[in-house]
Amino acid sequence: MALKGLNLFTSSRSSLTCTYKCGNACLGECDNPSNNSYFGDRFTTPLSRRTALRAGGLSVVAVGGSAALAACSGDGAGPGDSEGNAGAGKTTDAKVELTSAEGMQFEAVEPNTKDEVVVPKGYEQSVLIAWGDPVIEGAPEFDVDKQSAEAAEKQFGFNNDFAGLIEHPDNPERLVYMCSHEYTTEPMMFPDYDPENPTEEQVKIGWAGHGHTILEVSKVGDTGELKREFGPLNRRITATTPFQLVGPAKGSDLVKTKADPKGETVSGTLNNCSGGVTPWNTMLSGEENFDQYFAAGDIKDEKAKKSLERFGIEDKETARKWERFDDRFDCSKEPNEPNRFGWIVEINPLDPTSTPVKHTALGRFKHEAGNIHIADDGTVVCYSGDDSRFEYIYKFISTKKYEEGNIEHNLSILDHGTLYVAVMEGNSPEDEIDGSGVLPEDGAFDGKGKWVKLLTSDTENNKFESHVDGFSAEEVAIFTREAADKVGATKMDRPEDIQVHPDSHKVYVALTNNSYRGATGENAKKNKEDAKEWAPVKENKNGMVMEIEDDHAGESFTWNLFLVCGDPNEANTYFGGFDKSKVSPISCPDNLAFDNHGNLWITTDGNALDSNDGLYAVTTSGDTRGELKCFLTVPAGAETCGPIVDDDRVMVNVQHPGEADDATFDAATSHWPDGGKSTPRPAVVVVWKDGKIGVN
Repeated sequence: MALKGLNLFTSSRSSLTCTYKCGNACLGECDNPSNNSYFGDRFTTPLSRRTALRAGGLSVVAVGGSAALAACSGDGAGPGDSEGNAGAGKTTDAKVELTSAEGMQFEAVEPNTKDEVVVPKGYEQSVLIAWGDPVIEGAPEFDVDKQSAEAAEKQFGFNNDFAGLIEHPDNPERLVYMCSHEYTTEPMMFPDYDPENPTEEQVKIGWAGHGHTILEVSKVGDTGELKREFGPLNRRITATTPFQLVGPAKGSDLVKTKADPKGETVSGTLNNCSGGVTPWNTMLSGEENFDQYFAAGDIKDEKAKKSLERFGIEDKETARKWERFDDRFDCSKEPNEPNRFGWIVEINPLDPTSTPVKHTALGRFKHEAGNIHIADDGTVVCYSGDDSRFEYIYKFISTKKYEEGNIEHNLSILDHGTLYVAVMEGNSPEDEIDGSGVLPEDGAFDGKGKWVKLLTSDTENNKFESHVDGFSAEEVAIFTREAADKVGATKMDRPEDIQVHPDSHKVYVALTNNSYRGATGENAKKNKEDAKEWAPVKENKNGMVMEIEDDHAGESFTWNLFLVCGDPNEANTYFGGFDKSKVSPISCPDNLAFDNHGNLWITTDGNALDSNDGLYAVTTSGDTRGELKCFLTVPAGAETCGPIVDDDRVMVNVQHPGEADDATFDAATSHWPDGGKSTPRPAVVVVWKDGKIGVN
């Protein structure tokens, strides 16, 4: 089955968002200078070729939550079809009436540009909490004209991203909601903001707008609605909250500063993007685009300068100008301060007096997430992506086993084990991957891979081992990108959230986009690699979702592209083998979650298809594998984040509403959630219905 065409769409993310969210990482030259060796040169075990697919096709007629499937005969297998799933080429000799899987039985929301959250017919919604609402009892109600740093430290932060929901330890009528606050957009926060001359108070409000919120919420009757409450677990964590360093980087000369001569305690956390809830009910959060907060200044040490440049820290002044008010953001004065960010942090939401930690055994890079899988023998595996163009996928395999109910033990698990990086090979000749999105002769974008050791940690006994020539253990931990370069890690298209299926245990990876892959013309110098089977679309603007069958506690895996996103009418898109004429268009997959039926839910960031971003659900197995439907869309200029999906409710974090190229505080492109002429505010939305989510 051959496809043709080229994705010509561009992301809808505004330049304002790019400046304050990631420091314009999407516009500058990529930070990865490596020339990694091809997988086949390192691991020579031959791959078996799949049987070529016979010509065949799928035809689906869908009405509401149902679909009728008709197909020509054939016996080929498609991507991820090892369990008999309906992948490309999966056919039947007769028309078969199919019904959307449970959890998927809702009327898809159409693409739109409305300034509201749009949900399916029959569903209700409410805002749980928004930027500036009180979290700590005694905090003032939000008033955009009367902001203060003191108040902001007790109020809901800005641009909420990752979200988790766990049972309350004492009250069955309450739950505990937790989220990260990725970044602040100062021009949209203050009526009198001067980007060239921010005030000290505005800067400190920005510090308070970062970090995390822990919030007790109450159930509303027998509905799925939630209400915010004051409670003893409520907590704000900010850019100035003390964090403890643990693992191989603790005490290293590379993390010592004037304020912390022992290299053990870090002030705050920055740019916390996606994360995960552990089986022991803690919150993991990834420090992502931390580089943008640090001014390079005049760096004398060439090695330090090169390391900073690997993260894009080159400018002598930052957009927020924080370095004017705290020397730690000036690398010429504190060259080690950036080394104290870029970690997975862990927070215990059920102990408001606990000190959060930064797990240096998990490596330092632009962590998009940290998600846990427990193997059958209790081994803990943590997956994480480095969210930049041409960066890598990592996993950590513990040597300590998970012990249910033993929180003290489990809190140390991520300090004991081995960090790996992924190296992949495609299953097709290179000349069949030309960047157009044409499927290779075997009918699948797929292959195999190996996990390559980087670092082994035994924090309890202070024993750390590097597996990379020329790097000490602490250097692997701190300069993880460079260590991964050295072992030939596979360059990906912005690996973001990574989630493990609760039943099949397959691993799903959101690959958001990479418009510089195979780029020519004015962007040619930003191209670090041409199209490969794991990234088969040249100038990939709509992204993909990869499906991995991993030997979780081992060192080998196979992979396939489950979704090649974009407009279904375009030839170079693919939806798990499902009829593309009957799926929702989707662009720029970001955060992932699973419902209780095993369906994958996907948020988007930067929709390149002339529609607001949204939340989508897709079936991962069975006869409707690849059926994808839009469940909701968010307001103008906003990004959909932190999905939580259970039988009772769907929750999303709505980030940066109203941010557009021509937007200002006085001329925002959105007035959500308060309406009228109000200031747009990032907020949390709860959606529910009478009955179970996605079930007729």
